[in-house]
Amino acid sequence: MATTTVKTETFVGKRIRRREDPRLITGTATYVEDVQMPGMHYAVILRSPHAAARIRSIDTKQAVAAPGVVCVFTGKDIKGVGAVPCGIAMPDLRVPPHTILATDRVYFVGHPIAVVVARDRYLARDAADLIEVDYQVLPAVADPEKALAKVVKQRIVSQRLVPMAMETRGVVAEWHGADRQLNLYTSTQIPHLVRTLVAGMLGLEENRMRVIAPEVGGGFGSKLNVYAEEALTGYVSMKIQKPVKWIESRRENFTCTIHGRGHVDFYEIAAKRDGTILGIKLKLIQDVGAYHQLLTPLIPQLSVLMMPGLYNTQNIRADIVGVFTNCVPTDAYRGAGRPEATHGIERMVDMLAAELQMDPAEIRLKNFVTKDKFPYPTATGLVYDSGDYATPLKKALDLVGYHKLRQEQADARKQSKYMGIGISTYGEICAIGPSPATPAGGWESATVKIEPSGKVTIMTGACPHGQGEETTFAQIAADELGVGLDDILVLRGDTAVVQYGIGTFGSRATAVGGSALYYALQDLKAKIKKFGAMLLESEDVTLTGGKVICNKTGNSKSLQEIAGATYRALKLPPNTEPGLMATRFWEPPNFTFPFGAHIVVTDIDGETGQIKIRRYVAVDDCGNILNPLIVDGQVHGGVAQGLGQALWEQAVYDDNGQLITGELMDYAVPRSHMMPWIESHHTCTPSPVNPLGVKGVGEAGTIGCSPAVVNSVVDALSPLGVRHIDMPLTPEKIWKLLATKN
Repeated sequence: MATTTVKTETFVGKRIRRREDPRLITGTATYVEDVQMPGMHYAVILRSPHAAARIRSIDTKQAVAAPGVVCVFTGKDIKGVGAVPCGIAMPDLRVPPHTILATDRVYFVGHPIAVVVARDRYLARDAADLIEVDYQVLPAVADPEKALAKVVKQRIVSQRLVPMAMETRGVVAEWHGADRQLNLYTSTQIPHLVRTLVAGMLGLEENRMRVIAPEVGGGFGSKLNVYAEEALTGYVSMKIQKPVKWIESRRENFTCTIHGRGHVDFYEIAAKRDGTILGIKLKLIQDVGAYHQLLTPLIPQLSVLMMPGLYNTQNIRADIVGVFTNCVPTDAYRGAGRPEATHGIERMVDMLAAELQMDPAEIRLKNFVTKDKFPYPTATGLVYDSGDYATPLKKALDLVGYHKLRQEQADARKQSKYMGIGISTYGEICAIGPSPATPAGGWESATVKIEPSGKVTIMTGACPHGQGEETTFAQIAADELGVGLDDILVLRGDTAVVQYGIGTFGSRATAVGGSALYYALQDLKAKIKKFGAMLLESEDVTLTGGKVICNKTGNSKSLQEIAGATYRALKLPPNTEPGLMATRFWEPPNFTFPFGAHIVVTDIDGETGQIKIRRYVAVDDCGNILNPLIVDGQVHGGVAQGLGQALWEQAVYDDNGQLITGELMDYAVPRSHMMPWIESHHTCTPSPVNPLGVKGVGEAGTIGCSPAVVNSVVDALSPLGVRHIDMPLTPEKIWKLLATKN
C-alpha cells in the first residue's frame, strides 16, 4: 500500500525548483504539435496577401482535385458558424462582425479565406497554392493617426509588438459523431472560456465539448483569446468525421496572432514650481486593428485606469480614441495596458523634473501616495489595496549607489562621455478579480481531493503555463495538510477533469486561484479533523504534521488512516459525507496593486549609437512571496520583454498594410547574450485582499522596464538638448540623433 509522507518542515517562502521543469527541459512534455491520432488529417489555411480588398471570386477546383485532398471550405460553406467573440461591452462600442473565414472582403494581411484539409500537411499546403482568388484591391490604412487625419506636435509612442511565444498556436480537433463529442486540444490560457465560446460558435452543446490545453509554450496574453482557427478546426473535423490538426507557421504567428501595445499618447502634466503634481491629461489613440479580438477594447481602458501611477493626484482627464486599421488586432500582451500607462507617466515625470531642474528621484518621493493613505481611492475609480512606495525606490537608490553614480556621471560629461541613470517607479493592477469589473467573471475555483491512500490531488481552474503553480500550489497544500510535496498532484487545463475556471492572465493565478485553493483546503481540514476526532473518540484535537492528535492523550491518527476510514465509511461523524473532497469558487473583493522601482545605468557609444546597460536593479513588491526562485524568474522574464520593447522590437507595417517585420530575420527579438545581469530584490507589503497576502508578479518586470531604460538614455543625452526619444532605441536611431546634435 502507498504511504503518505509526513513532513516536519514548511515549504512556503522557500526557493524550491519548479516541479514542471524536468518534463520541459528533457523534451518529454506534450504540446499541441505532439498530439497524434489514428486517421489524423491536416488543415492549411489560405490567407489574404492584401490588407484591404473585395473578393470577386474564389476558384477551388484545382485544390479539390489535388492528391490527398479531402475537402476545401470557403466562407460560403461556414455561414452557420458564429462570429469570433469580443468579450467587452461598452456604450457606443463598434464591434465589426468577424467570421472564421472571409466572405466578400478581406481587411488585413493574413485574413483566412479558405481551409484545405488533406491526409498530409505538405499535400494540403501544395493544394492551398492552387486556389485562385480574384481580388479587387482597395486602399489600406495602417497608421492610426492617418486614419484620423490628425496633425500632432508632441507624443509618446508605445509601438506595436509581436508577443512571440516559443510555441506558435495550434489546434487538434477530434469529433466523435456517434457520441456527439468534440475534443479540442488547443494552445490556450483559457480552456473553459474556449469551450463555452467555441461551442456557441459551432452550435454545439457545451457539455458535448471537451477542451484540453497541453503545454502552451508561452502565452503572454496572446493565447488569452478565442481565435477563428479554433472554431474552424472543430468545424472541419465535424464535417469530415476525422481528427484534424492545424499548426500555425511562424509567419502566420506574426501576421494573424494578436499584437500588443499600438499606442500613440498625448500627455500633459501640470505642477507647482516646487514639483507638486497637480494634474495629468491624456489623449490616447489606440490602434485597434481590423476587428476586435476577445479583449481588444479593454486594453486602453486599463491604461487609463493606471495613468496616475503611484502619484497622489486627483485631477485626471483622459480621452480614448480607438482606430480601426487594416492590421492584425491588438489585444492583451504582457502587462496589457499597464506598460503603456507606466511608460507615459514615468516619462512625463522625468520631463517635469528636467523642466524644474529637480532630481528625478526627489520629485517621485515628493509626489508618492504615502503609506498612511491606504486603501487609496484614485481619480480613475480604483482603490489601491496597500502600498509603501518610497521604500522600494530608496532601496534601489541605495543598491545602485545613486549619489556616487551622479558624481561619476558629472565626471563623464566633462570627458564628453554619454552615461545615463534612469528611474522607473511603477504600480500595476493585478489579480484581475471582481466579476463586475471583468468580462468573463472575476472568480476562480479549486478542488482538493485526498485519495484513500492519503495522496492529494489539486484541480485548479487557473491554467498555469509557465508561472509555476504546479509547484507553489503544492507548497500551499503541503503546509496546510502537513504532507510532502511528492504526495501532491496539481491538475489543470482539461475541462473534462477540472471544474469550471476562468484561466491564467493578469497575474491572477495565485492571488485568485491560490486563494480558492486556500479556502478549499480549510474546508477539507475541517472534515479531516471531524473524522480524526471520531476515530480518536475525542473532541479536543489538532491537525498538524499530517496527523490529527488528541490534545489530552497524545494519541494520533495519520492522514492516510483518516482518508481510508472516510472512504470505507463504516462509521461517519454526524452530518458528514464519505470521502475527502472540497471545492471552492472564490471571488476577490478588489484587485491587487503590486509596485516597485527599477533603475538602469547605461553607457552610449558616441560613434555607433550602441547602448550598453551597465546595471539593472529591480526592487519589486508583490506582497508575500511563496517561492522566491519562481518570483525572480518571473521578474527576469518580464524584464527581458521590457528590454525588447525599449531597445529592439517593433512591428512595422507599410502604407499598404503589409507587415514588413514578419519574420525573425526582420523582427529583433532579444537573445540571451543581449541581456544584462538583472539584480532582483524585493520589499514586502502584504495585500489585505486575499488570505495569502500575495499581489502578483508575472507582469512586473515588463511594466517597470521600458521607462527606466528610456529615462536612462534620455538622461545620458540630455546635455545635447534631448528631451524625449520614442521606442525602440535602436543603434541607428541613436546614431542619427547624435549626428544631428554634434
